[in-house]
Amino acid sequence: MNTEFFIESDGFSQAEKDRLRAALAGLAQGDAPFVYEIVFVGEEEMRELNARTRGIDAVTDVLSFPSTENAKGEFLSSEEHGECLDEEGRLFLGSIAICTRRAEEQAQEYGHSYERELFYLAVHGALHCLGYDHMTEAEKREMRAKEEEVMSRMNLRRD
Repeated sequence: MNTEFFIESDGFSQAEKDRLRAALAGLAQGDAPFVYEIVFVGEEEMRELNARTRGIDAVTDVLSFPSTENAKGEFLSSEEHGECLDEEGRLFLGSIAICTRRAEEQAQEYGHSYERELFYLAVHGALHCLGYDHMTEAEKREMRAKEEEVMSRMNLRRD
């Protein structure tokens, strides 16, 4: 059973990707390593993505584009999700777009570091790609608990 995650991103250093990768370990089960793509975008690109994919013509902080459906709590097999395997045999879980300007603003608004906000948004997006959501209060509590668990592993707890 594999629970190893990989991060593809030009916006995070290798050390940051390794840190996030280690913190995500164990969030999903499967027979292949998992991989996410994380891209950093400006406000205009995020607004366009949000408008095109969600019909909301506004800047947002993070958007997730899962490659699998209903992944939460499921064993992710390479046989069942073969179309999501990359050339290295890793199961591609999805893409995450983070608006760096919104991350900066939110870090100031919440009184914590830009680093913490970027990691939080990456974790939030990763959980969406695994099927977590926050549409109901119960879902929100479950997702927040997972976010805090992962952030705690990186020693990036709420201040």
